[in-house]
Amino acid sequence: MSTAEPAQLAWFKSGYSGNEGGACLEVATMPGVIHIRDSKTPARAHLSFPAVEWAAFVRYATRS
Repeated sequence: MSTAEPAQLAWFKSGYSGNEGGACLEVATMPGVIHIRDSKTPARAHLSFPAVEWAAFVRYATRS
């Protein structure tokens, strides 16, 4: 797992995220690891997932 601090990561939101409401997730990627955090509280802890596990989650979540 990565030891990078949140301030060292390049966080981004989806282009589909609007500026109304602020209920967005932000993502930062590193080789083999995906980091996820709440855009409303960026200084708080974030979650980290192996890239293969995150890809499996996205496939599951987007199934029709």
